[in-house]
Amino acid sequence: MTDVLLVEDDPLLREATQLSLERYGYQVRTASDGLAGLAQFRGRAPDVAVVDVMLPRLDGVSLVRRIREESRMPVLMISARSDPVDVVLGLEAGADDYLTKPYDIPVLVARIRSALRRAADFARADPPGEEPLRFGDLTVDTASMEVHREGRLLDLTPTERKLVLEFAAQPGVALSRTTLLERVWDYGWDGDSRVLDVHVQRLRAKIGRDRIVTVRGFGYKLAP
Repeated sequence: MTDVLLVEDDPLLREATQLSLERYGYQVRTASDGLAGLAQFRGRAPDVAVVDVMLPRLDGVSLVRRIREESRMPVLMISARSDPVDVVLGLEAGADDYLTKPYDIPVLVARIRSALRRAADFARADPPGEEPLRFGDLTVDTASMEVHREGRLLDLTPTERKLVLEFAAQPGVALSRTTLLERVWDYGWDGDSRVLDVHVQRLRAKIGRDRIVTVRGFGYKLAP
């Protein structure tokens, strides 16, 4: 059974979300503040964490940063605040996805499933087989899902790996934001694409800023 860690300080929302997720077959552990959430994570790492941004004792962004120092597991952030700064801070801290309250439980479940699939794809990666793809100092092994830069293995989250694999499959081809959201996050939408844009910025910092080219008003492409 999938183990979900829910860190939410609102007791009514915490209980309602827990009960709803349990109806979908998840095992849910809860914490009401950031430090308690960190203790739960360190006591037994869950399969996925759902973390509120505004938490007492240790805020959600700081909690995600602490988790990312120790784990690549999927993390979703939730918040009643939709200010761009809050969204960007959460994603830059290492969250894989972001939901604004109030959210529908089926949407939350869909995002959890998507994040878990990306993590499972990485866990099932085959050992190196076919010749890796090379782009300058960047090497992408599509079988093992490993990415090296100048011979050094890069520490990427499953979401970042999935994103770079999508780019590497079609080097030089501009991929729209909608296409990337559908292929990496399993949902296509024409609204807020900050989740993609921030992940691209994080990926650029790791593989080289000139490797991913912005196609203004459309999307991104990998420089061949």
